[in-house]
Amino acid sequence: MKLTIVSAGLSTPSSSRLLADRLAEATRDGLAGRDHETTTEIVELRELAGDIAHHLLTGFPAPRLGAAIDATTAADGLIVVTPVFAASYSGLFKSFFDVIDPDALTGTPVLTGATGGTARHSLVLEHAVRPLFSYLRAVVVPTVVFAASEDWGAGGTAHHDGLSGRVHRAGTELAALMTARPPRDEPTDDITAYEQQLADLRFV
Repeated sequence: MKLTIVSAGLSTPSSSRLLADRLAEATRDGLAGRDHETTTEIVELRELAGDIAHHLLTGFPAPRLGAAIDATTAADGLIVVTPVFAASYSGLFKSFFDVIDPDALTGTPVLTGATGGTARHSLVLEHAVRPLFSYLRAVVVPTVVFAASEDWGAGGTAHHDGLSGRVHRAGTELAALMTARPPRDEPTDDITAYEQQLADLRFV
């Protein structure tokens, strides 16, 4: 199965890329447990910033951006991670998905993540990122993963999963949706088809 990671981190190294890599590892483990091999492709948006701006102005993608769009729209599952800017996703993150055909991600399972300096920004995933992918008619896994500065290296408690626990749960959910997705050439209502799968994930 093809897994594509879209990271909107701007620095090197990037906490967004680090979180994306951990989510990808958890997803690959989940797919391996279901006897599926995985190929992974990484899209670093900071390397495409100029091409994205040019595409917004001209309507034509440069070859490197075109390859990134193809990798995103052809994936069996997506992992997308953005840093938090001004209490929302970054402009670069939004701009990339603005240049993708609005119907291209219909039914695609998506695991969303975000990074920020404080846990006070964690609801950005529910109030900004999830609505974006709902508009694109993708299927967002139930567990979203926000990593604040204090989450790195911290364990969980009796009442709250640590970052590792949330990463594992989210990766397992994405793997389940990827393997349950109908073949692309079968006409079906993807959203309806996933309703039972989403309900089944409650016990994961």
